[in-house]
Amino acid sequence: MKISESPSPNFDPRKAPPDMIVLHYTGMQTGAAAVQRLCDPAAKVSAHYVVEEDGCIFRLVVEERRAWHAGVSSWRGRSDVNGASIGIEVVNPGHEFGYRAFPEAQVDAVIALVGDIRNRWTIADGDIVGHSDVAPDRKEDPGELFPWKMLAEAGHGLWTEPAPAPGAPLGEGETGPGVFALQAGFTRLGYDCAPSGTYDVHTSAVVRAFQRHWRQDRVDGVADGETRARLIALLRLSG
Repeated sequence: MKISESPSPNFDPRKAPPDMIVLHYTGMQTGAAAVQRLCDPAAKVSAHYVVEEDGCIFRLVVEERRAWHAGVSSWRGRSDVNGASIGIEVVNPGHEFGYRAFPEAQVDAVIALVGDIRNRWTIADGDIVGHSDVAPDRKEDPGELFPWKMLAEAGHGLWTEPAPAPGAPLGEGETGPGVFALQAGFTRLGYDCAPSGTYDVHTSAVVRAFQRHWRQDRVDGVADGETRARLIALLRLSG
């Protein structure tokens, strides 16, 4: 695996070794434009790696340093996701500029890169997540076309396809113990979704983020039986 160096000045020291990987899409019209922005000191953003559509990999920040890719975010109760994670930007125009499938060469490169990173750091499958997982109110990337299933089948991340659970769908505005249990499940998995028993706007955002990762053919913020079944199965997988 060949990695080209494109150093960014946008980093600072870590306080602890990384134990997460956060995947993004660049959301810009070209990969070159994304690398330029991530290396621009005025932009104050960066990532450790950028993976082009042809599979070329660029290293912008060494893994021992804290890159600035996650912004305001949270996972497993930690708000300094930048400090805990390695950020990988996957070149794709995103929802704003013409979201499209990720090419095979790019996916193969991402899988190889994630495996290489995990050879150096202790990163659990449940801590390989997307930007939308750690910032569901703000972000959609890497989105519902990202091949999370392929990544998990290669040994990196969680995936499950259980039978749908019984019961009526839960949606925004609903209240009660079912909503409380749903929120508790998302919190246990890692999302910032404190149980309140009220299915509010934030809960809808968390459900959409979950669906973009684990229920990709339905991204509507409604917790139907299949969405709930996948959450329960993932909680069993993650311990």
